[in-house]
Amino acid sequence: MADLMEAVTALAKRRGIAFQSSEIYGGLRSSWDYGPLGTELKRNVRDQWWRSTVQLRDDVVGLEAAVIMSRKVWEASGHLEVFTDPLVECLNCHQRFRADHLPGFHSPQSGHEEDETTLDMEQPPKCPNCGNTTFTDPRNFNLMFKTTMGPIEDAEHEVYLRPETAQGMFVDFPTVQQVSRKKVPFGIAQIGRSFRNEITPGNFIYRLREFEQMEMEFFCAPGSDEEWHEYWIAERMRWWTDLGLRDENLRLREHDPDELSHYSKRTVDIEYRFPFTDWGELEGIANRTDFDLKAHETASGEDLTYFDQEKETRYHPFVIEPAAGVDRGVLAFLLDAYREEDAPSAKGGTEKRTYLALDRRLAPTKVAVLPLSRNDRLTPEARRVFDLVKTEWVCDFDDAGSIGRRYRRQDEVGTPFCVTVDFDSLEDSQVTVRERDSMQQARLPIDGLVTYLAERL
Repeated sequence: MADLMEAVTALAKRRGIAFQSSEIYGGLRSSWDYGPLGTELKRNVRDQWWRSTVQLRDDVVGLEAAVIMSRKVWEASGHLEVFTDPLVECLNCHQRFRADHLPGFHSPQSGHEEDETTLDMEQPPKCPNCGNTTFTDPRNFNLMFKTTMGPIEDAEHEVYLRPETAQGMFVDFPTVQQVSRKKVPFGIAQIGRSFRNEITPGNFIYRLREFEQMEMEFFCAPGSDEEWHEYWIAERMRWWTDLGLRDENLRLREHDPDELSHYSKRTVDIEYRFPFTDWGELEGIANRTDFDLKAHETASGEDLTYFDQEKETRYHPFVIEPAAGVDRGVLAFLLDAYREEDAPSAKGGTEKRTYLALDRRLAPTKVAVLPLSRNDRLTPEARRVFDLVKTEWVCDFDDAGSIGRRYRRQDEVGTPFCVTVDFDSLEDSQVTVRERDSMQQARLPIDGLVTYLAERL
């Protein structure tokens, strides 16, 4: 399985899906740039989430809140006090680690500042870097990035980059509810950047300090929250499998009482079988109760209740929160889609074929137009075909190298269809369409190409 991670990481770097940020200066740890193909793949993941969560429903609306919010938001939410990880330092090599990621450390109640992370003396942990077994005492390390707003750098002007997108949806709840005229139950959805000063980032794009979230806060009446929680757990699992993740690589994991966040009544994670960690969180679905609205109401003095006109009652809605990481989703889709097989070679025999069996909705490039050669007679016709399909989908025009090599290039990045324009096309106005997974080919008129592809894309 480790070989799979290496293969996908190498493919992503080689083909410009994602590569080290600031690379000409030696790179910046845990910081990755998405290249042309990665940008399209990531956009497609976001678009599918938005389509499913907002566009196809009448009970969820969208929001785009600011990244930098009032410091008081993070005081009220509890992030300034409890959004911490236990940090230890190896006394030999001076590398720093999250204590709860080292076997032998024990955290009785993660996420609460008053609880202490302790060392189990019967099972002393070893430093992953040097093997040493002596560390500093654990200390709480706040994960939020701090900066200042305005020309004066003092405590009064300190602000934070948001560690989650959720708080914008809570503080804007009354405004969004009024302008959208939605009745509870309804949700507010948001896709945006979040920032966490992780102690131990790594594993390619799995754990980043700057990442993108797809979060939705679903506001419901108290007493209906457990039913809605179950609904969204099932709905979110269905979304991942519908887009191609295999059932055997997914599972649901219930949070133990001692690991629940301070706001959570119950949290269930959708986990993926990542090669480097057996199972890793892909998405969390939390029952946040009415904690957030009450906390912000107390801190701000503003009324954040909802008035139910039918029942003539006023209450603080409970909130169900499905929260997924775009970057982790991209990684899971890449890992699950990676295939290697023996395929017929143009020179006879077989050769290794690498391809990404991505769901067609996620594929970065939907169609590649390939003139058989760079012959001056073929290029104008191939360009005409390209102009036909590029208005409908993200397409590629590739005329460099042998046709077999170009097929392999498109397979490697998951392009579902290749359209070849050959010399017969000049006579019969037909092209050859090759499908990625089966490699089967069909000959059809150029005039019917868009319809043919639309039925399959």
